[in-house]
Amino acid sequence: MQPFVVNLSDLGRGVSSLDSHAGKEFFESFGNQEILDADINVEARINNHGISVDVEADITGSVTVLCDRCLEPLVIPVETDFQETYTPEGMELDFGQEVYDFVCIALPLQRVHEEGQCNPETTKFLSK
Repeated sequence: MQPFVVNLSDLGRGVSSLDSHAGKEFFESFGNQEILDADINVEARINNHGISVDVEADITGSVTVLCDRCLEPLVIPVETDFQETYTPEGMELDFGQEVYDFVCIALPLQRVHEEGQCNPETTKFLSK
């Protein structure tokens, strides 16, 4: 089962909590090859009104990508959140796309190690 698919009949009406984890496989399922590894935790509060469902999610953790400067692995912390209202057509609610999107837009455009942390064997060629 996908980590962010909720069976609404199991929840009933009212507020429920869901704690889920997303790893590398989650991002691979979206065809993302930039994220080499991931350790993402999502704490979601789901309010089932019957016709609509409100989801408030706090996303924390880290992802590993390649450094734009030295092409070595770089761990980037992630901390973001979202609030969304859904009108589900069936008994399942999938908010995995939103988790994926918000993690990706939380990443910086330029992904580089802090000064002096890049692979020195690679960076010696950059100053030439």
